[in-house]
Amino acid sequence: MVNLLLAAALAAATPAITPAPPPPTEPAMFVVRDSDTTIYIFGTFHALDGKDQWFGDKVRAAFEQSNELVLETLVPERPADVAQMPAMLRVPSVTPSASFLATTRMAIDAGRAQGMQVDNGADMILRRQAEAEGKPVEGLETLQFQLNMFNHMPPAPPAITAAARQREVSSPQPGMDRLIVAMGLMQAAWKRGDQSVFVNMLGQLKAASPATYRMMFTERNERWADWIRARLRTPGTVFVAVGAGHLAGQDSLLVRLAERGIPSQRAN
Repeated sequence: MVNLLLAAALAAATPAITPAPPPPTEPAMFVVRDSDTTIYIFGTFHALDGKDQWFGDKVRAAFEQSNELVLETLVPERPADVAQMPAMLRVPSVTPSASFLATTRMAIDAGRAQGMQVDNGADMILRRQAEAEGKPVEGLETLQFQLNMFNHMPPAPPAITAAARQREVSSPQPGMDRLIVAMGLMQAAWKRGDQSVFVNMLGQLKAASPATYRMMFTERNERWADWIRARLRTPGTVFVAVGAGHLAGQDSLLVRLAERGIPSQRAN
């Protein structure tokens, strides 16, 4: 979801750019460690086209060395699991803003136009592999927390919403074309481990909606840094996988770790 919103921010603020030919696939991965604990921090992309083999070499080696997998949250995969969820998790208590829903729908459609599917996403691939190997899988956040966050997402400022509606009425297809290009740019950047595209989009999202940026990135990165600091007290090797946007920019998870005296380094 974070990747989709970042793509929408990029499409709204920048002209279409033709991606350069992609180099070998090697998404960014970082590591923090002390004398008896190693924590790999891998930036994921939640929906991918499945054309490249990213789960190999150093990423695969780090995963296999790890005793457990930690994702942002654990989302039920089967309809039966969804049906067994408490009603408070299945039915939002607050309706998300119309602008948020519209942006999300557009981003999903743009991703599909690029052949991206959640089933091919890095989070899903890692989870299925961990479950196949019998590795414990847990989430940094509960599903209820994430639903509440999205349900309380602030609406876009009225002026921006009105301008966006006018653009949709007068010329809907160019906006979608730009979003499709943005999704392609993000996926290509993720595959080559290039954080600069995410830094740019995070800056645009922060400028457009500071409250959304704070809820989705600043506050969550703070909590996750505290979780990692606490986990370092327990020996072992852990593979933590969060959206790539959380590992970029001035408010990133890596910056928050450094503020707590926990240095990180690029692992690939």
